[in-house]
Amino acid sequence: MKNLNYEKVLSNIRKSFKDFVVKAGVKSVVIGVSGGIDSAIVCAIVKPIADELGIELIGRFISIDSNKADERERAIKIGESFCSDFKEVDLTDKFNLMKDIQEDCEDVGEITYKIRLGNIKARMRMIYLYNLAAKNSGIVLGSENLTEHYLAFFTLHGDAASDIEPIEFLWKTQIYELADLLATKGTETENSALIECILCNATDGLGISNTDLDQILPDWKNRHSNTRSGYKEVDEIFITYFDLVERLKITVNAYEKNEIVKMIEIIKKSPVIVRHLKTEFKRNHPFKIKPE
Repeated sequence: MKNLNYEKVLSNIRKSFKDFVVKAGVKSVVIGVSGGIDSAIVCAIVKPIADELGIELIGRFISIDSNKADERERAIKIGESFCSDFKEVDLTDKFNLMKDIQEDCEDVGEITYKIRLGNIKARMRMIYLYNLAAKNSGIVLGSENLTEHYLAFFTLHGDAASDIEPIEFLWKTQIYELADLLATKGTETENSALIECILCNATDGLGISNTDLDQILPDWKNRHSNTRSGYKEVDEIFITYFDLVERLKITVNAYEKNEIVKMIEIIKKSPVIVRHLKTEFKRNHPFKIKPE
């Protein structure tokens, strides 16, 4: 993985964010604060620019049914440390109403059912955030990263819906490394809040699984003690795969081509690449049909 100058990365992201916000002429930026690393560092990145421009950084921890106490505690610390307007919102009652309008759930597996419920939660959260942004003449901040993008580890029209994505071109491993830097730059309270998010195991908070990697790399616990380490393996699998695909395009030697093809076929059996290949439609959504 390419080594980055994270001071420069931070400066570039903040400059681009500032330029976008100034051009858009908005009065606020809104973010869902989950208690995880991604939304935490977006808050830390954006806060100085929001303060400089005199606009509100509005954060909400939106609890729906399956959120755990530790997620809530971390979200509160991040929200109170970085957001100018932070509140907790509980949409569980509204979610329970939505559950009642589902089609018959017989003959579907438990995971499929949990994913359906998780999609409802993600979309309810985005409805809430966009309504809040409209009320405050603002935009919605996203917190997707490059690893999640290639995994399609997001909900269409849910957490994948946003107006600006400050960290989408960073691998999850790089997110952690940028967070390490950010956790040295704030107040003691801000740094402590970030460190808690760095150390926690990653989860989407949708009640589908205990951690992200339980869905992405099911045997990750055989080799790793935490999801940060596990995500590094995921990123390395992706980088190896993409490198092999590029090498295959430019290699002219027949023997070497054959060897590369063999290696690609082996790595394509990884659950990471299996998921990547079968979710291409989510990264190219919607599919637009031309009349000609």
